[in-house]
Amino acid sequence: MALKADYVKFLGEVRKVSGIETLTPDPSGLVSVRVDDAYNVNLQFVETTGKVLCFIEVAELPKNAPKEVYRDLLAGGLFGRDTAGGYFTLEPETETVVYNYFFDLETAAKDVENFISTLEKILQLCDIWAERIKGNLVEGEATDVPLAEHIAFRA
Repeated sequence: MALKADYVKFLGEVRKVSGIETLTPDPSGLVSVRVDDAYNVNLQFVETTGKVLCFIEVAELPKNAPKEVYRDLLAGGLFGRDTAGGYFTLEPETETVVYNYFFDLETAAKDVENFISTLEKILQLCDIWAERIKGNLVEGEATDVPLAEHIAFRA
C-alpha cells in the first residue's frame, strides 16, 4: 500500500511534468491549487486506502434551488450518469456542489501524464456540470410553481 512519502514523491513528479509549483501538500496531505481562475482543485491523500481524493467545488446553489437541480445531481450520483466515475456531494451549510473522484496512488504514480490528463478531463466535466446546473437553475426559476398548483384535487 502507498504511504504518505509515496504521495509526496508523486506530487513532485506531477510538479515536474505540469510545471505547477504550488502542488505542495500541507502537513495533513492536502493540496489546493486554483486553476484557470475558475476552480480550486484539491487533492487529499487517504493513507488508510492508498487513494488520492480529488475534490472540486463546482457551483454554489441558492437556498431555493429548484428540484430539477437536485434531481439531476441525484441521478448523476446514483447512476453515475455523466460523472466519469466520480460523484457529487452537497456541502450543507453553503449549498456548494462538490465533485469528488478517487485516484489509486500506485496507478497514478505509474503514469503521471495520464493523471494530469485525467485532471484536465475532470475540469472539463466540471465546466459541463456548472453550465448544466446553471441551466437547471434558470429553467427551474421560470417554471417553479408550487406543487399544489400542479395537482388537480377531486371532491
